[in-house]
Amino acid sequence: MILYRQMDGWVVSQEGKLWPVPEKSLDELLARADLHEYLESASRSGSRPGTVDSSSLLPPIGSQEIWAAGVTYFRSRVARMEESERASSFYDRVYTAQRPELFFKCLPWKAVGPGAPVAIRSDALWSVPEPELVLVINPGGRIVGYTIGNDMSSRDIEGENPLYLPQAKIYNRSCAIGPGILMQTEPLPPDTRIELSIEHGAETAFSGATALAEMKRRPEELAEYLYRDQTFSAGAFLFTGTGIVPPDSFTLEKGDRVRIRIEGIGELVNPVG
Repeated sequence: MILYRQMDGWVVSQEGKLWPVPEKSLDELLARADLHEYLESASRSGSRPGTVDSSSLLPPIGSQEIWAAGVTYFRSRVARMEESERASSFYDRVYTAQRPELFFKCLPWKAVGPGAPVAIRSDALWSVPEPELVLVINPGGRIVGYTIGNDMSSRDIEGENPLYLPQAKIYNRSCAIGPGILMQTEPLPPDTRIELSIEHGAETAFSGATALAEMKRRPEELAEYLYRDQTFSAGAFLFTGTGIVPPDSFTLEKGDRVRIRIEGIGELVNPVG
């Protein structure tokens, strides 16, 4: 089942049927110990035939902080080393270390949803989208769902100095999530594909794909590290890193369109504005 946030509230979609969720916020839902059983029960009692109106979707988030993990795929390790020659050994050491790289990405109200424009920094010369699986974690640290994320990044800014990472990653409309949350506690299959397509006008400027099997770290491991000595009273969203990196010659331009698809969850589409 997939949980969507529409303009008039939350709905769940499953097997061609919809049902509204009485709770007004994701905070209330993630606080429920019986979350999945509750949604299953609601689907049996109040569902009706129908499909989600994609034009009315909002980012599927409440007051949860959004965090991200880096250098979790070998391709990301290589790209980070290439963009920052002076600090390349640090990225190699992060990839092989026991402790993952975790960083704050954005506040929930700065994330955009399906169809809303993501942004490139005005002072960046080399900007790329980063398609990622996003973990939805409840206040107790348990993964309760999955969604799609676009972690926009200014590679030239981070490449100049790794300490500029917050400026390369955190700015207005630098994060997109959606279209909905796949509500399940079981891990996604390792062969689950993540696909990226970047459209420039009528042409495809770049496309690529990877699979969760290419990710070095387990989602549960990333969630456990995030919750060490931290409290998330409303839960948290955690981006899990990217395994798809456009070539160094590519940079996003205003007017481009970014499509990210993850099997079982759906497709997140955002123009660059």
